[in-house]
Amino acid sequence: MAHHIRQYSRRGYVSVFIFLSAIMNTVFTVTHYSVPEEMEEGSVVANLATDLGLDVKTLNKRQMRIDVVGNKKYLDINKDTGELFILERIDRELLCALKTATSCFLRLDATIENPIRMFNIEVEITDINDNAPHFRRGTMHLDISESSPVGERFSLNNAADPDVGPNSVKNYHLSSSEHFTIEIQTGRDGTKFADLILKKALDREQQAYHNLILTAVDGGVPTRTGTASIVIRVLDVNDNAPSFDKDRYVVDVMENSPIGSLVIKLNATDLDEGSNSEIVYSYSLYTSERTQQMFNLNPENGEIRVKEMINYEDFKLYEMEVIASDKGPNSLSGQCKLTIQVTDMNDNHPQISIKSFQSPIKESEPIDTVIAVVSVSDKDSGDNGVVDLHIPDNMPFRLRESSDNYYELVVSEPLDREKVPEYDITFTVTDRGSPPLSDNETMTLELLDVNDNVPQFPQSFYTIRVTENNAPGALLSSLSAFDPDLHENQYLVYFILEKEIANTSMSMLFSINPENGNLYALKTFDYEIEKEFLFHIEARDSGSPPLSSNVTVHIIIVDQNDNAPVIVSPWRAHGSVVEEKIPRSTDKGSLVAKVIALDTDSVHNSRITYQFLQVTDATLFSLDQYNGEIRTMRMFSYRDPRHQRLVVVAKDNGQPALSATVTIKLSTVETAVKAYSDMTEVPLEYDIFSDLNLYLVIGLGSVSFLLLITILVTIVLKCQKPKPSKAAPPCRNSVISERNSTIADSTLVSNDAYWYSLFLAETRKGKLVVRQPVPKGSRYIVSSLPRGTGLTDTSDSAASTLQVWEKHLFIWCDTPIQGRLGMIATLFLLAMITRRIFVLEHSFATTYPNSLAMFTSSPITEFNNLCQIQGV
Repeated sequence: MAHHIRQYSRRGYVSVFIFLSAIMNTVFTVTHYSVPEEMEEGSVVANLATDLGLDVKTLNKRQMRIDVVGNKKYLDINKDTGELFILERIDRELLCALKTATSCFLRLDATIENPIRMFNIEVEITDINDNAPHFRRGTMHLDISESSPVGERFSLNNAADPDVGPNSVKNYHLSSSEHFTIEIQTGRDGTKFADLILKKALDREQQAYHNLILTAVDGGVPTRTGTASIVIRVLDVNDNAPSFDKDRYVVDVMENSPIGSLVIKLNATDLDEGSNSEIVYSYSLYTSERTQQMFNLNPENGEIRVKEMINYEDFKLYEMEVIASDKGPNSLSGQCKLTIQVTDMNDNHPQISIKSFQSPIKESEPIDTVIAVVSVSDKDSGDNGVVDLHIPDNMPFRLRESSDNYYELVVSEPLDREKVPEYDITFTVTDRGSPPLSDNETMTLELLDVNDNVPQFPQSFYTIRVTENNAPGALLSSLSAFDPDLHENQYLVYFILEKEIANTSMSMLFSINPENGNLYALKTFDYEIEKEFLFHIEARDSGSPPLSSNVTVHIIIVDQNDNAPVIVSPWRAHGSVVEEKIPRSTDKGSLVAKVIALDTDSVHNSRITYQFLQVTDATLFSLDQYNGEIRTMRMFSYRDPRHQRLVVVAKDNGQPALSATVTIKLSTVETAVKAYSDMTEVPLEYDIFSDLNLYLVIGLGSVSFLLLITILVTIVLKCQKPKPSKAAPPCRNSVISERNSTIADSTLVSNDAYWYSLFLAETRKGKLVVRQPVPKGSRYIVSSLPRGTGLTDTSDSAASTLQVWEKHLFIWCDTPIQGRLGMIATLFLLAMITRRIFVLEHSFATTYPNSLAMFTSSPITEFNNLCQIQGV
């Protein structure tokens, strides 16, 4: 701070004036200082302590201070050095903005105590040239008449400068101009202003605007300037007379020109503007009254038009003189002469007369039918009296000349009311004069409708989707047809063409409104029973004879998720709990049970997923959500309960989803109770495509062997008299289910001493899982399942494997005893190629070696037993 205080003013000097006075016992000292504005903060004005004769060392002790009188505190005293310094930058124009005097003072009071003394301090703020002159308006507009005399003065706005004295405005400069100059004037208060002086006469027609720049210059060092634009508009005076393009005009006009026809448009121009350039046209006194009666002169635009009918035989030539006058205060005028020559013309129009016209006519009228008879005539002679008659080219008619100046209008093309219901036929007659004259007559020909259009449907094939479980009487679609004919030929009636589907007529399923073609459903459809309908709808008009057309309608029944899944395996009767037994030594990952559910809805709605709804121990079992397999997640421990209760829910993919549940009660038994083991896996690694060459050799040998056996059997059958056999009903597609199952539409119980169930699951990684039979003495049930029950994708492999055996069993049951010999080799060939016979052999040999021996030693007996079970 001390460093800033010791800095001095930019101007390098400070003027100090000290005036002392003593009043009574207290001494008031008035000290004057002069400083320029805009000094930097911290600049030293003077050493106030020295000027006041005070000891610098006692300033702090005596609490010397500076008080401002009526102003912001711009100065302060350094009590350590006694120096008066700039506390804040001073702007003279802001500080003394409202003061008219050229002087600007800051008044301060310096007070010191012990003893109390007060000093008056005046600081004069001197001006510096820190402001440029400026005009109150950046652009000045002046209107000066072009008739103003040279030397005329025009006042201009003066420039203002906040600075005073020599820094204020001292001079003006004007940009270069040949017409104007300025003269500097000084007011009583010393203010400088400029007058604009015209030094050369103006001509608006040469230059209508003058743009000048006025520059104000102050007296500071360096000087500052300000500018303003002067825009001068030159006002017009009427100093130019109107003038025509030509002094004489000659024009030709045809006789009999229509009244109001334009003969010529005269154009006069005036270089002045405003009312001085507005022109009025008139006839001069030298124009005859007959001419003024025949032609009309528009005073505003100079157009001359025909006022009365012109006849070449009366006058062949008209002459006139036209005057153009402006509307200025002292009107000026110009004139021209006009000669109008009348040209003779073909002024007699041909005439047309309709002698006969037939309307309306049927659209089915044959070609060359006469519709109208027309006659034409013209009073002129020569080529002007020769006439031609014609009609438009785009019509299905033509003119045929019957006699002199008589014509017949006949049909030239087939008529179609639906395309054009009526024709406006214009007969035009034209003579051969120059220019030719013509006349025309228009007649309207109406066409009567005949029933020549069949009803038309917008589409030739309609596909309508109907959601099942619809309400009877629901509107399915509107099958409206369109007939372009009229009246009764247009009225349509709709029918459903009878067609029977499963002894049911279409009219019992659907109904159509005969008036508007709205198609309704008469019953509620079930997607699981009826999936689509195909029939025809006929639209017939009421014409004579009636015409009709039909359209094919394809009704597609859209499935709703209205069937809940049905648990088919494991089966439980009337909601009872399914009980299964498994050994406690079952390994991790072993198959415990497989839940299979069926859904009769469409493919999308019948996709089934499985999940546990309740489970005794969630860490013990896992459920595959896609194929329903329940497997162990770990081995049983001695802490696990003996009985496990599993509730599985099967949900379909519909919206909203429907579901079914099954409760499985698992009881664990010791491993020694081998007979009650319910499920095991018999893995058998195989690859049906390995040893390809060996299979080819076996296949070729087998085919040759079968061919030989077939020939021998045929010879034997030919030699023997065939026994009549009753036609056996075909076997149903069957699968062998678990015990006590009543899944299908029929249930048959065997009398054999043993039972077995072949449950073939999908083949995974070359392993085939076979369901083993239950102990001896139990009955087994063979149940029939209908095809297409919609099993999930994960059971497709098991179904395909099962269908192979079903197919062979069906063929075996339906074949006479003589033909079964030829099928034995085929069955064993199929078993050898797929190698699944080894799976069966291994599975049955493990628990029931006698059963396998019975099956393999006597296949004929086995299949006969199965056929007997099916009722064959």
